[in-house]
Amino acid sequence: MYGLLRPLLFLLSPERAHAVTFALLEAVRGIPGMLRLVGTRPVNKGAAVEVMGLQFPSPVGLAAGMDKDAKHVEAMAAIGFGFVEIGTLTPLPQPGNERPRLFRLPADRALINRMGFNNGGVHAAVERLRRRKPGIIVGGNIGKNKATPNEQAIEDYVKCFEALHAVVDYFVVNVSSPNTPGLRALQDKGPLLEILVRLVALDRQLTTGNEQLATGNHQPKPILLKIAPDLTNEQLDDIVSVVKESGIQGVVATNTTIARDGLITPKEDVAAMGAGGVSGAPVRARSTEVVRYLRDRLPKPCVIIGVGGIDSSDAAMEKIHAGADLVQVYTGLIYEGPALISRINDAYVTWKSRK
Repeated sequence: MYGLLRPLLFLLSPERAHAVTFALLEAVRGIPGMLRLVGTRPVNKGAAVEVMGLQFPSPVGLAAGMDKDAKHVEAMAAIGFGFVEIGTLTPLPQPGNERPRLFRLPADRALINRMGFNNGGVHAAVERLRRRKPGIIVGGNIGKNKATPNEQAIEDYVKCFEALHAVVDYFVVNVSSPNTPGLRALQDKGPLLEILVRLVALDRQLTTGNEQLATGNHQPKPILLKIAPDLTNEQLDDIVSVVKESGIQGVVATNTTIARDGLITPKEDVAAMGAGGVSGAPVRARSTEVVRYLRDRLPKPCVIIGVGGIDSSDAAMEKIHAGADLVQVYTGLIYEGPALISRINDAYVTWKSRK
């Protein structure tokens, strides 16, 4: 059925189509049998995997950026995702960049976005997450407000971390979006290590029940770092050092790319779209290269979540074979629909049975 819906959705602007799609999912997910019409199937129990001490129903998750404000966590779980990463969230609400800021490149099976961390702020998301059904693994992707200078960025990450600690299962520190001015400078070893060491220490405080910081029952929360695909190998070596020195659990590889090489879409059309990060098929190869490079230098139990250009079961398994423990989907869902999740799960189960 998604094959029939997609041409209609593509008549709308990308952001409008995004809103309509979520509205449809929320409307039908409680009606028995309706989700099957868009290609969903119950998650194969053989797809379950334990990573970071968490039991994932499947290795296929929703990448950050699609459900920024944690409004549709249950709907995403209902269509088969094994986990949902919300955000990027910032301490204060912010509107993001001016529209239009999201563009389709159908010939490339890609998107360009310069959303700019548009979100309703971390505290609004916390209240929604408190009300979610149990049993859904949720990751909290955190960033800094646009108006916060890099010198004070660490405080924004701390505020988000404190607020979300009791309601998410793991964290992702986002310093790699190309759409917040200066943010990628935080990928440099010095500032990055400072942020991560602070969050690891804060996690220990929250877990042990520091009365000034924590209330209720807390568990240690794995911390991952999301990186750009545009880093050089030398910069990736710095990332490896930062992961080891800080004691975080792993890496999400990768975010969108600022590169425009090899696109089929005419250059003048791409130029007219303006700045932003490219996601989808064009980033697949580089993202996989980064996963493989990191896995060679960060052996398990260090965790790698592979994301970038996953629009088929082959693309997903490519990431797994390169060393990813889990994978995430965003742009592929827009082009392929929910049936993509089941296809990846089936391929993963087959691969597990042959290991």
